[in-house]
Formats: sequence, C-alpha cells, structure tokens
Amino acid sequence: MEQNTKQSCSPHLLYYRDSLRRLEASASTDEPLMLRAATAAAALVDELRAGRQGSVLALAGPGNNGGDALTLATLLRRRNVDVATVFIGRDDALPADAARAYRQFVAEGGQPLPDIPPETHWSLIVDGLFGIGLERPLAGQEAQRVETANRLAAEQGCPLLALDCPSGLDADTGFCRGVAICATHTLSFIAAKPGFYTADGADYCGQILFDDLGVASAGRADIPPDGQLLDRSLFASYLQPRKRNTHKGTYGSVGVIGGAHSMMGAALLAGRAALKMGAGRVFLGLLDPQAPSADFGHPELMLKKPEGVFDTPLSALACGPGLGRSDRAAELLELAIASTAPLVLDADALNILAFDDSLQTRLSQRVEPVLLTPHPAEAARLLDLQTGDIQRSRIHMAQELAHRYHAWVVLKGCGSVVCGPEGRWWINTTGNPGLAGPGSGDVLTGMLTALLGQGWSPEAALQAVVHLHGQAADDLVLAGIGPVGLTAGELIHAARACFNRWLVAGR
Repeated sequence: MEQNTKQSCSPHLLYYRDSLRRLEASASTDEPLMLRAATAAAALVDELRAGRQGSVLALAGPGNNGGDALTLATLLRRRNVDVATVFIGRDDALPADAARAYRQFVAEGGQPLPDIPPETHWSLIVDGLFGIGLERPLAGQEAQRVETANRLAAEQGCPLLALDCPSGLDADTGFCRGVAICATHTLSFIAAKPGFYTADGADYCGQILFDDLGVASAGRADIPPDGQLLDRSLFASYLQPRKRNTHKGTYGSVGVIGGAHSMMGAALLAGRAALKMGAGRVFLGLLDPQAPSADFGHPELMLKKPEGVFDTPLSALACGPGLGRSDRAAELLELAIASTAPLVLDADALNILAFDDSLQTRLSQRVEPVLLTPHPAEAARLLDLQTGDIQRSRIHMAQELAHRYHAWVVLKGCGSVVCGPEGRWWINTTGNPGLAGPGSGDVLTGMLTALLGQGWSPEAALQAVVHLHGQAADDLVLAGIGPVGLTAGELIHAARACFNRWLVAGR
C-alpha cells in the first residue's frame, strides 16, 4: 500500500526537539498545527485501515501529543469511524491547545475512557501518549498501557501508528529507556528526528512517514537543521567514471598494518576490500612471523613485513585490523601516526590508543587527516566510558570523539553516525543485521583506505564507504544472502558491484 504524505521540508534534514519547538513556534499557518497534524494522521489511518474490520483504539496522553490523538479521534468520529479513546491525564492540567482538543472531543459526544477496553478487535491502534517531549522512563500504568498496546497489535496483526514519535523512545538519541511503543508506522510532524534512525529507533519506529504541516523549515536560515541523513548526493561529485588513459599508479598505493598471530584474516579482508574498491596497489604489513609471502586467493596483494610497508610511498594507510595489543603493535601504531599519509585507525589500533596518553597527544598534533572507525565498545574505551553511555547518546559521543581526537569518525552500529572534527554529523540508514558478523569492520576499513588512496576527501570517503558498506549488505539480503550468515567476504564483492553501478549512474 502506498502512503502519501507531504514533504515540503526535506525528510533528510534532522532536528533535535529544541529546534523543533523553535520551528513550531515560528510557524505561520491558516489553521492550528494540531488540526493539521490530526488531518494528516486521519488520511493515513484511512489508508492503513483499508479492508480491515474492527474499531480504532486511540491512546491520548497528558500533553500536546495527546491533543493530536484527541483531535484525530474527533475527525474519525465525524466520519462515523468507531473509535475507543483512552485518555491518560487530567483534563484540567492539559496545555492550552490540547485542552481545546479535549473540550471539542467531549462536546461532539466523545467519551474518554480510563483504560483499554478488554476483548475488543482493533483495526488500528494510535499512539498519542507522549510524543517527543518525554525525557524519563515510563513506569506504572503508563508502561502497562504501552505494553498492552504492543501486545494487542502483535496478537491481532493490526497496524500501530505512532503520532510524531513512538512513546518511550527518545527522539533526539533513539534510546529506549525500558518500554516504548513498537510502532508499525510513525508519522513524523514538522521535521524528521535523529532518534528515528539510530540506536533503538529502527526497532521501534517501523515505517517512517513524514508531513511538515506546512512549516517551511527547509527554508529557514535562522533555524538550520542539526544534522542530516547520509545519502549519495553528499558525495556525488566524486562518482566519476575512470578515464581511459590511466594506470595503476593513478589510483594510489595503500597500506594495511595488522595481521598478528591468529588474526591474519582481518588484515587480509581489509586488503582484499581495498583492492576491490579500486586501489592501484595494496600492501599488507603482517605482524605474524609465520605470515605467508603471498595471498594465493588474491595474489594481486603485496605482503610484506610491517617495516616494508612503512618504507613504501603510500597515498593512504590503515592500522588496526588484527593488530593485537602487544608492545610491537603499539610500536607500529606509533609509526603509523608518524606517517604522512591519510590514516585510518580501527580495531586494536583504537584499543591501544585508548590507554596511551602519549599516542593520543601525537595523534592530536598530526597534520594529515585521521579517520577513526570504532564500534560502541571501542568508542567507550576511547572516551573512558561504558558502552551503555555511548549507546544512550550516539550522536553526542561521535561528536566528542571527533573533537577529542581531531578526527573524522564513524561510530558504527545501528544507524552509524559519521561526524567531522568541527561537529557536523550525518546518520546512515543503509545496512542490516547481516553486518553484525566477524570481519565486517575490516572490510569497511579497507574500502575507506582505498578511496582515500584514490584522492577522495576524508569527508566524502567516509560518507561514501559507510553508505556503500550498508547498501552492499542490503543488496545481498535482496538477493537471498543473509542477513543470517552473511559473511564479510561476500560483502566485498557486493560492494564492488554496487560502487560500479554508482559510477555509471553518476555520469
């Protein structure tokens, strides 16, 4: 079924709740925003209920999100839709707009219910409990009603529509503090919220739809977006087909330092990924004393001792895949930081860095670009925090990493966050759980190093690789490979195919 919503403001632009409130306060419309929101929701309800039997259950909370739900219930009742409206709160404590919605609902014969009626078949459930304003965990009867709504939607197979934001989900961070509405659809009002696309947001928002309610936020220079979703338009200028009159030297020489004993596969994956992302020459500096002299699966790779890689003129360098945490690994990381090529640090390079103040100081003094690719546990070590702290505020933590280490950062995970040293950030929406497997991050590191080696800027390279890495996983799932059991090696081939399609489309 196709859902239509207005998108005058680009849904790719992301706004924190404080910015949204400023946008709402600045709105100049010919009818109240609450009525506009309810009208947009009513049209969506009609689409979602098409062909379904049963009543609508509307859950209205004690704030303006509840006012949206009450106005929606009034509009549906005017169309002779059977609506059971549960109101949580006190009518004499509602904000002004929500209070007017409550009075209108009652004046037209609506009867607010104290709790969800038992043994009723629902064609659709509407969540208008708390919206974006909630900044505390749900508890007691509030939590029970959310859990009941989730259970009924699952048992009856009916849509669960969240108005503006699933109740219990932090719209800024995507963090669920315990219990939240698990929506099948979320209708976002005015502008898109960052929490929908990272952390827990993907599991609670369902299909995200958007209506700006006539608020032309995209054109308001005085209220710029806080962030942006990552898409190809950000790096499209780099998607140019190769000229015919070129050679391997045109596409850079890149190095990968890693591959300690029992972890050589990580370095090989990174090297193979760099090769298939078009790097002209790829050198692997392997720590394992018993490392082979050739990768017979990919003999194009040049395997050396680590010192041999440092002696080679490089256009980009990666350090970390399979590096280990030995004294020798720390010495090699020090050499990598002292190098003059754009530098990607991943895996154990990040773990060593986290506990070595001297290396941190040297890294911060580096003139050449630095790119860090931590997962949440590595980010926690780099910031001397717990992994849970990182996941509760992923965007802020990515910004803190970028600022502290003067680096470009991707904080990996659901809704990977890309951030620049000056604090600008983007959230990636490609990818799936198939990426949660061994070697996936090593492949990303190799891909990133390859683009840097071919002359891409750190910003464009990081944006492109994060987006491409996820898209390759999505393409594999569409082809029936994964997400369960998707391997990093398969990801390399899918990324190459997708990247070449992008280059053709970019002409």
